[in-house]
Amino acid sequence: MERLKLFFEERAFGVCSRLGEKLNFPIDSIRLFFIYTSFITMGSPVIIYVSMAMMMKIRKYFRKSNNPVLFD
Repeated sequence: MERLKLFFEERAFGVCSRLGEKLNFPIDSIRLFFIYTSFITMGSPVIIYVSMAMMMKIRKYFRKSNNPVLFD
């Protein structure tokens, strides 16, 4: 079970862990919240999760483009 958890944590977007770090809240609780609300509301939090993941990727891209490597 631990190997499965590590597999998904390495390949996931990291939205829940980022929220947990920012809000100083347990990551497992945030993940459970997304899972339960997804079942209750027929998947609408998945849209929020994916949009947050895309925002994180775009921010990372812009940060990388604003700080070019000096030694090419």
